[in-house]
Amino acid sequence: MTSPATPHVALEGFAPLGLSAFVTTRAAGTFGLGAGATEEESEAAARWGTLQSELAAVGVPHLTSARQVHETTVLAHTGAALAPGIHRHDGADGHLLDGPGALAVTIADCVPVLLAHPDGMVAAVHAGWRGVAGGILEVAVHAFVRAGRAAADLRLHLGPAICGRCYEVGPDVFERLTGWQTTRPRHVDLRALLAEQAKTLGVRHWSASPECTRCDNQLFYSHRAGDAGRQIAVIARPSA
Repeated sequence: MTSPATPHVALEGFAPLGLSAFVTTRAAGTFGLGAGATEEESEAAARWGTLQSELAAVGVPHLTSARQVHETTVLAHTGAALAPGIHRHDGADGHLLDGPGALAVTIADCVPVLLAHPDGMVAAVHAGWRGVAGGILEVAVHAFVRAGRAAADLRLHLGPAICGRCYEVGPDVFERLTGWQTTRPRHVDLRALLAEQAKTLGVRHWSASPECTRCDNQLFYSHRAGDAGRQIAVIARPSA
């Protein structure tokens, strides 16, 4: 399927499955939503509307996201049960979709994890350090397994996020992520930890984007670099 016109970096590994996956860039503008009361948030809401229209034009009927809370809730959706348009939920950091449609997670240093089964079931997960430590990837993979899809058949991609050279955490966070004790701040590579988790869960096919949101700050928003803006990672399945 053809990708939307919104400025983005395409994640090509899902194309053989008939899916489209991409991460928007700084050039697309922020997609961060709060209370919606400011001019910037109104402009962000308009960008969501434009993106949904672009997706609808290539056969993707609806776009689902959530207000993220850095926890491990993954919502399950059935594409046929969702009306065309934008669907925004509250208090979740992941989505599973069986049927046509698109899923989006909002990011700015945290890891966007996109998953797909060859039959078209897809998932999108927002994994910051709390999600990584709490096992949100395990929650998502087990949702596929409960739906009858084997972990070994899944395709997983770890999108643009802050790299291990740029991401320093305190001793408590480091221990929660790695199980190792330390008395000083340490650097952690969240994508590497997620890749190890994926292999432990039985995922055989995985890949990772090379970009770091902080190193490549001219391309992406980065919270650690002081940006308030947010990009989104999207995985989309068109109607048959």
